[in-house]
Amino acid sequence: MASNGTPSEFPYTLTISLPLPTNRLASAALRTLEVDTELSPFVKRSFALTTPTKEQTADEEAKTVLETTYRATTNRMLRVSVNGFMENLAVVLGVMEELDVDVLDADDEK
Repeated sequence: MASNGTPSEFPYTLTISLPLPTNRLASAALRTLEVDTELSPFVKRSFALTTPTKEQTADEEAKTVLETTYRATTNRMLRVSVNGFMENLAVVLGVMEELDVDVLDADDEK
């Protein structure tokens, strides 16, 4: 994970909260996405798993929301980085939808 930097160095921020059905899927998405570091020194990114209610808990299974926070020096750098992240996220979610056993089981029940 990247360091956060100071607010004056990186004044533009965006937090994306992505709720997923299970902690296993949220953890898999986090591990997959955090491998790719930000290419620009003008952008910092951090990941966290949280609960849907944002409560502090020791129960890892309750943490089903992937929270991604971006900090950037300019709004343009923030936009470019988030666009790239969204493309990567679409691939990760597409793979989960097509290949994950739990997701396929949930689709069969509908």
